[in-house]
Amino acid sequence: MNNDTEREELQEGSAEYTEVVRIRREKLAALQAEGRDPFREVRYERTHHSTDITSNFEALENQTVSVAGRIMSKRDMGKASFCDLQDQEGRIQLYVKIDELGAEGYERFKKFDIGDIVGVTGFVFKTRRGEISIHVQEIKLLSKSLLPLPEKWHGLRDTDTRYRQRYVDLIVNPDVRDTFVKRSMAIREIRRFMDDRGYMEVETPVLNTVQGGATARPFVTHHNALDLDMYLRIATELHLKRLIVGGFEKVYEIGRIFRNEGMDTRHNPEFTTIELYEAYTDINGMMELTESLFRHLAIAVTGGTELPYGDKVIDMGKPFERLTMTEALRKYADIDFDKVETFEEAKALAEKYHIEVEPKHGKGDILSLLFEEFCEDKLVQPTFIISHPIEISPLAKKDPENPALTQRFELFMNGWEIANAFSELNDPIDQRERFENQMRLRALGDAEASEMDEDFLTALEYGMPPTGGCGIGVDRLVMMLTNSPSIRDVLLFPTMKPLD
Repeated sequence: MNNDTEREELQEGSAEYTEVVRIRREKLAALQAEGRDPFREVRYERTHHSTDITSNFEALENQTVSVAGRIMSKRDMGKASFCDLQDQEGRIQLYVKIDELGAEGYERFKKFDIGDIVGVTGFVFKTRRGEISIHVQEIKLLSKSLLPLPEKWHGLRDTDTRYRQRYVDLIVNPDVRDTFVKRSMAIREIRRFMDDRGYMEVETPVLNTVQGGATARPFVTHHNALDLDMYLRIATELHLKRLIVGGFEKVYEIGRIFRNEGMDTRHNPEFTTIELYEAYTDINGMMELTESLFRHLAIAVTGGTELPYGDKVIDMGKPFERLTMTEALRKYADIDFDKVETFEEAKALAEKYHIEVEPKHGKGDILSLLFEEFCEDKLVQPTFIISHPIEISPLAKKDPENPALTQRFELFMNGWEIANAFSELNDPIDQRERFENQMRLRALGDAEASEMDEDFLTALEYGMPPTGGCGIGVDRLVMMLTNSPSIRDVLLFPTMKPLD
């Protein structure tokens, strides 16, 4: 089969696809029979990547180089051929002549397929059309591709396959590779920013005996040796606060979190957060740090502070707006919740706006539900929402001026919550009461409510200094930095339902 026709889209399971696979396996068998099994190759010494050559042509012209990568196209012109070779950095053109390889070597090269991985040595030159290329003097097959690559993906029709076979997606879609390069850059810059501020990176357990640190449904597993059910962590908060008790004053952890909840464009059962805690500061310190970090990442990863996202532009350069939850409700829904004094009044307001109230809900829960319904999707530009009700903030300090509210903020962008922070509750007596209330909610059937964590309460009884803490959703942040419409676009291997 001609290599050019192989670049046509082949449907897996079709007669044409089956024929291509058969021919490739026959080629491999022939190579193995000749003692040329490519899978026996263990090493190839490279001198350059593709972009090293294209970016430094003047210095490398006529110099001998060695590169390695995947053949992405072949154009047979009789006694000469052109190929595109792709490595991690990009692509470069290869010029292969029968005069250079000899008749036997050139004939072997002509049997190479698109997708094969090769090592190449030759000298750098520019074609008559001005394209920087390598004049091949030696080419070696390093790995045989037994399945044909697709020419390209066709948008949403193949989205499911792209996520399931990310390895193919990365081969054929340069934009996808760029997204994950930027993700890596973002995480590297988060570490740089935190380290420069004197924070220490730490690691805390993934397996926990107590569910806590957030309101979320956990995954449950079983430890055979201890004969004990355990939870995959839903947050890193409570262990990091123990370290503040222990005397570390600035700590952070970038790690995987697991929540047994729904899946959509913003939610995956396992995801990445950074949680950070600093002694002797509060939510105002956390707001300054968070805003500075986001602005730093925008510049470091994208080169500027204006982030295109869909049909919007998110401006990281301006000071982030700050609104209380009731101010936001007044601004976007013309509802003055500050005038609501009793639970009965709040419940009547909820009924007016068709908000479902459950037995576990208090007045503050209703405020939160109204905010979610009428305000969240309006918060396009970066906005700190502060003064959350105590009912939904079991780990945050009370507002001294209004004990029904807490010193907490959530940062919203593009209508999404992307960060959550507190002046941390360090009163062990108050914390015990909050946990007891969470246990009452669990008894009412709330599987997301926290459990009583006696060891954490013991830590607080030894004394935790005034502390500010913040958690940031890394995946959503990367979505903003890369203009990615789904969380699955920024996870190399998102959770997928098995095909069978």
